[in-house]
Amino acid sequence: MEKFDTLIIGGGAAGLMAAVKAASLGQNVAIAEKNYSVGEKLLLSGKGRCNFTNAESDMNVFISKYGDNGKFLYSAFSKFSPSDTVKFFRWIGVESVEERGKRIFPVSGGSQRVLDAFIMQCKKFNVKIMRNTEVKAFKVKNSRVDYIITDNNEYCADKYIIATGGKSHPKTGSTGDGYRFAEQCGHSITKLYPALVPVKTKETWVKLASGCNLRNVRLNVILNGKKIDERFGEMEFTNFGVSGAIVMDLSSHIPDWEGDLEFSLDLKPTLTNEILIDRIKREINKHSGRKKFSGLVRTLVPGDLVKLILELSDIPEDKPVEYISNDEIQEFAALLKDIRMGVNGLWSFNNAVVTRGGVNLKEVDPSTMKSKLCDNLYFAGEVLDLNGPSGGFNLQVCWSTGYIAGSVN
Repeated sequence: MEKFDTLIIGGGAAGLMAAVKAASLGQNVAIAEKNYSVGEKLLLSGKGRCNFTNAESDMNVFISKYGDNGKFLYSAFSKFSPSDTVKFFRWIGVESVEERGKRIFPVSGGSQRVLDAFIMQCKKFNVKIMRNTEVKAFKVKNSRVDYIITDNNEYCADKYIIATGGKSHPKTGSTGDGYRFAEQCGHSITKLYPALVPVKTKETWVKLASGCNLRNVRLNVILNGKKIDERFGEMEFTNFGVSGAIVMDLSSHIPDWEGDLEFSLDLKPTLTNEILIDRIKREINKHSGRKKFSGLVRTLVPGDLVKLILELSDIPEDKPVEYISNDEIQEFAALLKDIRMGVNGLWSFNNAVVTRGGVNLKEVDPSTMKSKLCDNLYFAGEVLDLNGPSGGFNLQVCWSTGYIAGSVN
């Protein structure tokens, strides 16, 4: 049975970071990866551009992005912060640039550049990457992992790190194996949900605007008739509901909101209702005798959205603008400020960026990522019950927890 100092299960972002750190300390390190190639999910990050962290400098604000579980990360981020991540990436040859929303990207090469840099470090420090090696089970004896069983061999180590990811994007190999391994070692798993995922709506008319990307809109969350949250930014209509950055961020909270849940889309968030009405009247006066209602709509909303607005409005599309009444103007303005959509669930893990839920944080030491139940077991990355919004926050969890898990001799 081949033995290592540190054996890492999973060759994604967290696993690669843990491997490089542990090997740089002189340890004999191996990664067991069930795919032919490592980092398949990493290649999808930022649509291939790899938004690998965020430049938010206020650590309390940064931590707040992870909700109630964020406090678990104070120790990890104090030892390996977002700024440390930027410095580390520079050390491995990846220069970075800050873009809108404080998102940090590689200057060039995107996700492939990041993955190549990690693979080069693994070669530099003699990390053994065992590809096409699927772990089947952990064997535990006297509160320690004794050895693991793979599809073709058995391996043992002084220390094991589970960095298998969650259940999102299962085609990349993230099929929830790590949760099963954790349970074999005595750990409990919190309820799992897809997160950063498109949302289904009760209304089927959304398909009239499928593919329409909206910028600078506000999406309000209405629960049992009361506004409870909101987001401002980009949104997209799909055949079955809505997607885009602000929808995906809200999706992580939807399992907590029980009752009659609706989205209210404000297409003109920078305009008050009164100012919008005045603008509509100006457009009517400007085009009186020359435009119909459908033409008026085109002056106020993106072209891809016109068909949907005409469907939702009670004003006939061929009605001359000069015959539109004041009541109709007010109703039209109200529609542009409040398009209601009933939330009808989330899309599947196949469409999710990350997983909400995972290994119970109460059973993990936040300063070392070491299991409190199994003496030589550690965790890193998405397998833990940690998830944040888009913008580099989820990969930062991978880097920080992987670095710490790999630091302990």
